[in-house]
Amino acid sequence: MNARFSLFVAAATASLLGCADSEMSPTSNFPRSSEYAPLDSMLDHAVANHQVPGGIALIMKDGEVAHFRAFGYANPLELEGMPEDAIFRICSQTKSLTSTAAMILWERGLIGLDDPVSNYIPDIGSMGVIEEVFEDSTCSIRPSQSIMTLRHLMTHQSGISYGEIGDPRFKLLYEKAGVVDLFTTDSLTAEENCIRIASTALIHDPGARWNYSLGLDVMVRVIEVVSGRPFDEFLKTEVLEPIGMQDTYFYLPDSLRNRLVPVWEPDSSATWVLHTHPQYQTDYPVDGAQTYFSGGAGLCSTPLDYAKFLQMYLNGGMHDGQRILRESTIDTIMANHDNAFYGSLRSTRLWPIMKSMLENRRGIKVWLSVCKRRRLMVRWSRGHFSGEATSTPLTPLIRIQKPSAF
Repeated sequence: MNARFSLFVAAATASLLGCADSEMSPTSNFPRSSEYAPLDSMLDHAVANHQVPGGIALIMKDGEVAHFRAFGYANPLELEGMPEDAIFRICSQTKSLTSTAAMILWERGLIGLDDPVSNYIPDIGSMGVIEEVFEDSTCSIRPSQSIMTLRHLMTHQSGISYGEIGDPRFKLLYEKAGVVDLFTTDSLTAEENCIRIASTALIHDPGARWNYSLGLDVMVRVIEVVSGRPFDEFLKTEVLEPIGMQDTYFYLPDSLRNRLVPVWEPDSSATWVLHTHPQYQTDYPVDGAQTYFSGGAGLCSTPLDYAKFLQMYLNGGMHDGQRILRESTIDTIMANHDNAFYGSLRSTRLWPIMKSMLENRRGIKVWLSVCKRRRLMVRWSRGHFSGEATSTPLTPLIRIQKPSAF
């Protein structure tokens, strides 16, 4: 996709530059620091040279806004400046929020990362692997040699692909099957789109390698099945509202629509024109059926809202004293989930303990996570008792505690 989205710098939450004293801009409610003058100069240069029409630069330091600047234009044709409260289509930055929602269910013991996808969406879990695509857009498919898991969906190892921005063969297959892999104004649900995806094929066996994919769009349906709630509602009540992301939506309410920045692209003469595409409309946040909640690309937000979300991760799962995720869950999310690493767990001394717990867990809830420094941590609870085991390459450390503190 060649469109230049106006969100050029969304949020930098861990600046290593060090911050000089900040001052409030006379025309802004946010601080601007001379320390970041080179950044401002670079952004002004990008606008002047038609690299981007405009955007917002936001730098957070120690949990506070250190530098905030709207630059360039929301509408370069009318020379309409970029407002500080501009709302952008955040596209694939949606994926992190969807994964966060899934990990909330994981913390509650409602899903396991290595659960087969077929437990929740049988048709997706039984997909085969593509061999050859023919001229009529049909293809030959072989049976998959491995089981697709929820971990695969969230780490782009499921074998599902993208069509519009992926393998050209899948562009043909997805168009024929009616798969929506970006945005839509049509009446469609996650359940219906998963049925369409399941009618196609995988690009590789689950877990065999990494391939950027629609996995988080499929994860939306898993969340809906497990929670019994529409994904937009679950995300709002469990993630967006607790973090205070009040300007983040799949489909904007009337009161926010005038803040949505158009999508621009340069024509052959380097003049900014509104972006058009044969398969989707860029006005999807404010038009159409508004029934499809794309977990991979569908949200709109502001830099300030998204900075709150990123800061929650830097805070170890906390926002304003409210816990969104456990710190150990943050460690799990940020760890290496390469399939080869998980396959090596069977050779560790902790594996017999883990295997026994998983096979005989009457009334026991089990959490598996990979901590920093590539060590496996197993946590379990039964009644008021809980335990923890941390594996090193040589010996496990076992600890029993009461009550549960994780």
